[in-house]
Amino acid sequence: MSNLVAHQITNIRNNTSFQCEEGESVIDAALREHRIYPYGCRNGSCGACKTELLSGKVDYGNYTEHALNEGEKRQGLVLLCQAHPLSDIKIDVGELRSATDIRIKTMPCRIVRLDPVAQDVMLVSLALPKGQNFNYLPGQYIDIVLRDGQRRSFSLANLPNEAVEAGLELHVRRVSDGRFTSHVFDGLRLRDLLRFEGPFGTYFLKSDPDTRLLMIAGGTGFSPIKALIKQALNKHPETRIHLFWGARNEQDLYMDDWLRNLQQTHSGLDYTPVLSDQWPDNWQGETGFVHEAVCRHYNSVSEFDIYTSGPPIMVDSVRSSLLERGLNPDRFYFDSFEFAPQST
Repeated sequence: MSNLVAHQITNIRNNTSFQCEEGESVIDAALREHRIYPYGCRNGSCGACKTELLSGKVDYGNYTEHALNEGEKRQGLVLLCQAHPLSDIKIDVGELRSATDIRIKTMPCRIVRLDPVAQDVMLVSLALPKGQNFNYLPGQYIDIVLRDGQRRSFSLANLPNEAVEAGLELHVRRVSDGRFTSHVFDGLRLRDLLRFEGPFGTYFLKSDPDTRLLMIAGGTGFSPIKALIKQALNKHPETRIHLFWGARNEQDLYMDDWLRNLQQTHSGLDYTPVLSDQWPDNWQGETGFVHEAVCRHYNSVSEFDIYTSGPPIMVDSVRSSLLERGLNPDRFYFDSFEFAPQST
């Protein structure tokens, strides 16, 4: 007989309960029960799963000060991806119904595309096994599972129906001393086999068709943004979207032509590229940091739903600067690029 102790998680928002096994985080237990609460990185870094603990005790787990500071802990906040219950607990968190039919799977895949689109960016396509379905929401991500169990997370850049024929599209930036990304650039070959698990995350389109969308990407943070743009325009071609894409130099705008072609068929799509490090003399776009460019364009962002994706420092800068311009925190959706948990 097992001596493991399970604790009950009660969500007062919708009066539901489920069991959390010993050693499980609240998010892992919720996912096992097909209950989708807001979450992102799953390693205590991004803060997307920050929630008030109404009663009970938890082990707070490992997390960064950026994701949960001491003041927030004193206010009763926890990170559901790191919190391990030490008793029955009560929380108050919204459940995302649109993702409840999505099932997390572990699947093999085969490399069918390796396209170096910039000096340190590779477009990678993963073919799925024939006859097997992999359903996901545009904006979600997968974990590539390495042989030793370590994981690397990558957002999906294309739509599920596109992935059936062309494979799952990943935008991989070479990371200094990055074991997997170095392998992508120097060792990976067409038809090589990999294994992945997913989909994960709650970064997906939540807006009504008539809502104006402000999308802000940094570097390969464009990957999930690309999927969101395609989904929005496929469903409602007249959706009004303004995309700001921040990059270091012109080459890093690796899908600039794709975006400009998309503008030709969708009059509601505005696109503003922003270069931070170097630009040609005839550059017609914005310069500086991407959040500064947004602020130069808009004195108020109160009418927008805002989707941003990129490095944590960029996401934080976008949030803090736009709060001064009428940002509604409930209409701010972010994907802060972090590493996935180290092992399965």
